[in-house]
Amino acid sequence: MSAADGAPTRVLIHGASGRMGQALLRLASEHPGLAIVGAVTGRTPAQRVVGNVPYFGAKELAAVPAFDVAIDFSLPEGFSPMLEVCLARGKPLVSGTTGLHESQRQAMQQAAQRIPVLWASNFSLGVAVLEDLVQRASALLSQWECDIVESHHIHKKDAPSGTALTLGQAAEHGGAQPRYASLRAGDIVGEHLVQFTGMGERVELVHRATNRDIFARGALHAARRLASRAPGLYRVKDLLD
Repeated sequence: MSAADGAPTRVLIHGASGRMGQALLRLASEHPGLAIVGAVTGRTPAQRVVGNVPYFGAKELAAVPAFDVAIDFSLPEGFSPMLEVCLARGKPLVSGTTGLHESQRQAMQQAAQRIPVLWASNFSLGVAVLEDLVQRASALLSQWECDIVESHHIHKKDAPSGTALTLGQAAEHGGAQPRYASLRAGDIVGEHLVQFTGMGERVELVHRATNRDIFARGALHAARRLASRAPGLYRVKDLLD
């Protein structure tokens, strides 16, 4: 399922006109092992080739060139067609599309029996490490109080954040019962504090994002590694090495 030895991994960007799609296209050059072979936008593009990358509209998805892995940051209505193309071609899918319906999540789980699939609410490699640390700490400190405090910019609507809930699930897997608090202020990109408190002592695990490019870099990192994996449902932390 991966590119031939020595050849770059061919990547298709789905949702290329969005903020994440634009970041992926801009930062892909930092990864010499990757080659962007196509970009898909919601509407038929006015310009067919930009920076040597061919562009396609969402209705032209079946016509995209051969790829080794697709990265999808689109809308719920665009997710299912992209998943279907990956299944038809037997290629992996990395997705950060939010707002998926339960039926789409079930379809993703079924697809993972045939192709590698990674869906994540946060593609920061640092957050992936934090998730692992939280689960380990909660297993060792399961009798301590666990609080998760997340801070984001004033325009973020959902609270707690998806990342906070993911960290909470990690804490629960370790045996803790997390509580949540949310702060919306200024232009904070994203901060997550997981605090374990016992009598007379406290452990704090913190991740602070200062630039949104970390999410695109994490998705590119994951895509390159997912291209060579067996079918299954993966998390970002499964692809750190």
